Amino acid sequence: MEALFDVEASEALSPIQKRRVTAKAGQVLRAVAQDERSQLRNRELAVERLVAALRRALHVDRRRVATRPTKASQERRLDEKRRRGQQKRRRRPPPDE
Repeated sequence: MEALFDVEASEALSPIQKRRVTAKAGQVLRAVAQDERSQLRNRELAVERLVAALRRALHVDRRRVATRPTKASQERRLDEKRRRGQQKRRRRPPPDE
């Protein structure tokens, strides 16, 4: 069983929603279900999958808020860099005199 949803022909979606769905999922949403022996149950499954795909396409991700590293995390990072540098310096052969 196959369920199709034409985004552009839909009157249920606003123009902004249509643009968002078209950009994320395409012009026509398609869901296929062949899991069950019953055609009715497969139709229900296909419609459920179609609704889930439409919800995913309509979902708006929250904007990321840029944050600064904490003073403690900056210090930890610099301490680790100093330790690595010292470890690498100790691996060097002794200087020729």
